[in-house]
Amino acid sequence: MLEYKIIIASLAVIFSLIGYIVYIKDIFKGKTKPHAYSWLIWAILGGIAFFAQITHNAGPGSWVVGLAMIVSLFIFLLSLKKGEKEITISDSLSLVGAGFALALWYITNNALGSVILATIIEGFAFYPTVRKSFHKPEEETALMYGLAGANFGLSIFALETYSTITVLYPAALVFMNFFLVGLLVIRKKKHAS
Repeated sequence: MLEYKIIIASLAVIFSLIGYIVYIKDIFKGKTKPHAYSWLIWAILGGIAFFAQITHNAGPGSWVVGLAMIVSLFIFLLSLKKGEKEITISDSLSLVGAGFALALWYITNNALGSVILATIIEGFAFYPTVRKSFHKPEEETALMYGLAGANFGLSIFALETYSTITVLYPAALVFMNFFLVGLLVIRKKKHAS
């Protein structure tokens, strides 16, 4: 059974890397402009979720979250130079909300509470990118978010242990990534017409 989960997790990691490579290429071409706030929060949350999964025997199912943490940090650093420069008050409020939830996580020091808060914070983290994508859909790469949603879904099947702690965060990411893909497709069609 473990071999099967390793194969699924390996495929998810490979497809994740493909999506990230396409996204990073689009950043360097100036086609994609990532929002620094989203990517910073995703890096932090990915770390929290990854270590919570590891301590609760998630096994290979945690690989995609660990990779997302590392790549999110890299994209955050890229976004400081090549990312979205229009930061709104609502973007800043989203960052403050995420920071507040991180402080609550630190105070609770509870794995389940951490994952629940990380999932809530993830919603705050998606807001700046969703807002920007609504107004500037041409500045995001839908393929990367589609692959991310699919890969977080695959990562759930690769988990060794199923619990709220190991499943909640990647399941929420499946929903949020596919929501963003839908928004990008609709908005790009509207902008094209």
